[in-house]
Amino acid sequence: MPLVESHGKHIAYQTGRGGITQDRRTLVFVHGSGGSHHQWNRQRQLFQESHNVVLVDLPGHGPTACPGEKSVDRYADHLFSLIRSLPGDVFCFIGHSLGGAIIQAFALRYPHHVEALVLVGTGARLRVFPEILRGIRGRFQETVRLMSEFAFSKDAPQDLIRQGMEALLETSPAILHGDFSACDVFDIMDRVGDIHVPTLVVCGSEDRLTPPKYAHFLAESITGARREIIQGAGHMVMLERPDEFNRSVNEFLETLDQADRP
Repeated sequence: MPLVESHGKHIAYQTGRGGITQDRRTLVFVHGSGGSHHQWNRQRQLFQESHNVVLVDLPGHGPTACPGEKSVDRYADHLFSLIRSLPGDVFCFIGHSLGGAIIQAFALRYPHHVEALVLVGTGARLRVFPEILRGIRGRFQETVRLMSEFAFSKDAPQDLIRQGMEALLETSPAILHGDFSACDVFDIMDRVGDIHVPTLVVCGSEDRLTPPKYAHFLAESITGARREIIQGAGHMVMLERPDEFNRSVNEFLETLDQADRP
């Protein structure tokens, strides 16, 4: 798995089948707090057939044995280091939760490298319950179990919830606490309207962590943004309803193709 050196740390990525070629759009997928590139496996299966696919592991996550960050802007700078190592100059970014915050910050800091955004289960502000931050420090397993239950809809399969919990438990408490700390101080509600690229906002109707009102604000604040509420899905919408999620993203990408045609 390729590693890119960035500000004294490393950010990792994995590509789809066939790597990256100059003749296809590149989709850059950014995971959420305590996550990894594995959250996007169902998306890679589909989109690698028609697009370059880059699945990111942020510093401290996946194979990157280094400290994470406590700032969304710092993660955005690492993402910049990664895309500068890739072929091409303009990319479509798809980010979930913390990853959605990171790509919003990236679009504000490095707009010339952004073709489009897909903001998934995220918001322009991401406050975190103080009990979660304290619990990660003192009651890690119990807090992860509670977060995992809230991350999925009430009708989600238990196996899916268990897999999500096991993935979070593989993350160190320090990394997870840093991720949620970065979310907690993230607030661009007064600047999100300065994003001027085609944007799709996706949220599960049963999302209890970043509820649909967050998606509504994003869609209303970013000029021309499209909003898609996927019924019956929770915060991990791309895992719970992968077919509906992929269909929404694919339709959005088709609108970009149509806009490019003379």
